[in-house]
Formats: sequence, structure tokens, C-alpha cells
Amino acid sequence: MLSAFANAFRTPDLRHKILFTLFILAVFRLGSVIPVPNVNVSNINRCVAEANSGSSAGLYSMISLFSGGALLKLAIFALGIMPYITASIILQLLTVVIPKLETLKKEGASGQNKITQYTRYLTLVLGLLQATAFVTLATSGRLFTTCALPVVYSTEIFEVIVMILTMTAGTTIVMWMGELITDRGIGNGMSIMIFTQIAARFPDSLWAIKVERNGAGQAHAWFVFSMVIAIGLLVMAAVVFIEQGQRRIPVQYAKRMVGRRMFGGSTTYIPLKVNQSGVIPVIFASSILYLPVLYATFRPQTRAARWITQYFQTGSHPVYNIVYFLLIIFFCYFYVAITFDPVEMSDNMKKYGGFIPGIRAGKPTEDYLAYVLSRLTAPGSLYLGLISMIPTLAFVYLHANQNFPFGGTSILIIVGVALDTVKQVESKLQQRHYEGFLSS
Repeated sequence: MLSAFANAFRTPDLRHKILFTLFILAVFRLGSVIPVPNVNVSNINRCVAEANSGSSAGLYSMISLFSGGALLKLAIFALGIMPYITASIILQLLTVVIPKLETLKKEGASGQNKITQYTRYLTLVLGLLQATAFVTLATSGRLFTTCALPVVYSTEIFEVIVMILTMTAGTTIVMWMGELITDRGIGNGMSIMIFTQIAARFPDSLWAIKVERNGAGQAHAWFVFSMVIAIGLLVMAAVVFIEQGQRRIPVQYAKRMVGRRMFGGSTTYIPLKVNQSGVIPVIFASSILYLPVLYATFRPQTRAARWITQYFQTGSHPVYNIVYFLLIIFFCYFYVAITFDPVEMSDNMKKYGGFIPGIRAGKPTEDYLAYVLSRLTAPGSLYLGLISMIPTLAFVYLHANQNFPFGGTSILIIVGVALDTVKQVESKLQQRHYEGFLSS
């Protein structure tokens, strides 16, 4: 492994790509700690500390998960890459229901460039709306419900507009830097930036578990700390194992004569992953469950808010976990249904003379692909649901729910991005070396 890293840096173009990626990530993290104008840094740091230790710690932990803590501190890159991710998911869902977008998707590179352009415009709109929402909460004193300190120096309209425009511009710059990493660096830029923001919170979260246990003795604190590390490594190993698992459906292509030449006759396969939907169902389920919590946080006087606070506020109540688990399973099936079309796959195979051995072309192939996909989605959805229950188990056995860093969403994103990046490095190394990155 070490020799493979050395080979990566000995290759000039690969070394430049890695260093360029690290430089962009350094700029990204720098912008995540520099606050926008008009922010009272000392007051907001105190409010963040109170929020992370209060009864609404679960809510604020989810808010800052994908921003590395930058959002609550109203940094320049506070919104991070999430407006772009949200815009991408929305466009991906709309391609199923809007014929115009579906046509563009089938046009190849030119159509994809158009969809990418629409994604950028939607990112700018979402960034402006989210920046306006958070700045409004900050200036009105409702960003931190447990802290009465003013987090801004002035609430005049000019200062507020400057804050909104700065955060919106930061979102645009983050989107641009992500595309730069994709074009000139290593890996998918957007995924690596999410990876960076989540990983940035790991050291503090891990150390907070040890600090909280100091009252029971240093030996006990270090034991719990070691147990958390061991659990995290075991979970990562399990996630890697499942994420790499796939069902390979063999496909054969019949030989056919075109002029005087014979084409086809090859054998390939359709790789169907166990976790076909990735981390999207977890993100969708978390977002939906935090909408009522947000309502209860800012409208605590209503009867519905009191009920939501009782069952959903902490994130450890059985009702919350059951609803969360069922939502993940639902979104797994929903996302797979809209992203993988057995009818289209069967038509493409039939068009190019392909068939699954033992299965007739046409409707039987569609039914077979749908059957296999549903059988794979069942264990995949249960796996996602169980991985997402890790913070709850940590709360029960370690009393470390809010500071436990190996949550389902963060682990899935970190492992998925790491695997994808390693594969890209391996493919570039194999152009010059017989030994791959993973086999060295």
C-alpha cells in the first residue's frame, strides 16, 4: 500500500492532480471557518457550544453535519455543497416526470451539459433562499433557541443583504471548486467536498466522547474511547463489504453480419448492487423527519409541537426510530424504482441483440430484472436502516448519541467516497504499473 502511494506521487500527472485536489480542499476548509461580515464571533461561538450540549443538540448536529460546523457559525462557505446536491437530486427526480428533461438525458453529452446548466441555476436559487432563511433566523435571534446572545452586530437592511449575498456567492464558489476537482483533480469533486466536511468533525466528536467519560475515571474514559474506535472500524468494514456486493446478471449478444463483417458474440453482465440507492434514502428520511422538529423548535407553543418534541426531538425515542427505519425502506424502493427502469434496460438489450441466458427477450426479461431488483432492494434497505440505527445504539450503550461520529449517513458517505476515489487512483496507476493500488 505504501509503495502504491509512492508510485502515485512519482507519476507527474497523478501527483499534480492529487496536489491540486488538496489545495482546493484547503481553500474550502479555510472558507468554512471565516465568518461573513457583521457576525459577532465570540457570541456565536458561545451559542454554538450551548446548542451542541442542550436538548436540541440532535437538531443542530443534523444541521451542521454536511457543513462541518460552518453553517451554525455563519461562515462564507456555510451552505457548503448541499444546495448543489439538492439541486442535482431534484433534477434527477424531474427527469422521470418531465418529458423534456428525459429527452435531454437520452441525447448524450450535449443533453447532459444542458441538465448540468439547469442544475447550476437551481443551485444558485436554492443557495439564495437558504442564505436568506438562515440570515433571517440569525438577525431575529431565532437561530439558537437556547441562546439569547445577539449573533450579529447590526440588523440594518444593508448589512443583512451583504450577509445574504456573501453566503450565496460562497455557495457558487464551492460549486465551481467542486467542478474543478472533478475536471482537474482526483475523484468526484462534490463527493470529496462532502467527505471533507464530515471528516472535519470526526476529531472533535471522538474526543468529546472521551472528555464526557472523564468523570468516571481516566481508565474508563480511555476504554470507552477505544471501544468507539473499534466499533467504528467494524462498521466501516461491514459497509465496505456490503457496498462492494453486487449481483451480476449475465448477458450474451448474438452474432450478426453487417456487410462482410461479423459483430457481437460477446458475453458481459449487468452489475446490480445490493445497495443500489446509495445514501440517498438516508438523506431523504433524515430531512423529512427534521422538518417537524424544525417546526416544533420555532413554534413551541402549539399542541402539535409539544407532541413532536416528546417523540422526535432527541432522536432516541422508539417512535422516532421506527418511523425513521420505515422511511428509509420506503425511499430505497422509491429511488430504485425511478432510477432503474427494467423496461428501458430490456428494450436496449433487445435493440442490440442481447439476451439473458434462459430468459426470453421482451416482457420476460423485464419481469426477471424487476424480480431480481426487488429481491436485492429488500436486504439493501434493511442494511441501510440498521446502519442508520447506530447512533441510537450508541446512545443506549455509550450515552454518546450527539457526539457519536460513526452515524449511518456519515459512514456511508465517507466509505463510498473513499472507495470511489481509490478506484480512480487505481485506474490511473494501472496505466503505468502492473500492480494496482488495492493489490499492492
